[in-house]
Amino acid sequence: MAYSIDLGKCQEFFLPDFQATFDFGVSLGSSLSAGSVLLLEGDLGAGKTTLVQGIARGLGIDDFVLSPTFSIINEYLEGRIPLYHLDLYRLNSAEVESMFLELYWEGVEIIPGITAIEWPQRLSYKPDHFLHINLVHFNDGRQVFLTPY
Repeated sequence: MAYSIDLGKCQEFFLPDFQATFDFGVSLGSSLSAGSVLLLEGDLGAGKTTLVQGIARGLGIDDFVLSPTFSIINEYLEGRIPLYHLDLYRLNSAEVESMFLELYWEGVEIIPGITAIEWPQRLSYKPDHFLHINLVHFNDGRQVFLTPY
């Protein structure tokens, strides 16, 4: 199923299952441009990684997207534009700050792409522009809230 997503305004979607979350990610990935930063919030198991798997497919990335919980950063460079998937769950704010993650969204030293960050509340700084995506368990599915900043 294709979703109509307007990246310039706040929107809310209900995703009843895994496939809907993946499909929503595909629609989102198809509409993103290089330099986009996605801050993904939600409880454990809310669907953040599933959403990023769909985004990867929407970008034309065929590799299987794994959660970077232990690697911290996974880079996928073979799609329409690169995807940088970060998971800050295991880090504290000082550790995150020492990683200079802004290199991913500044596009100076790293090829501009999509930066998807799970657990962004660990960031002590945020990019100037980003799309906040909050996934909340709701009625055996999840409610997704998109807020552009």
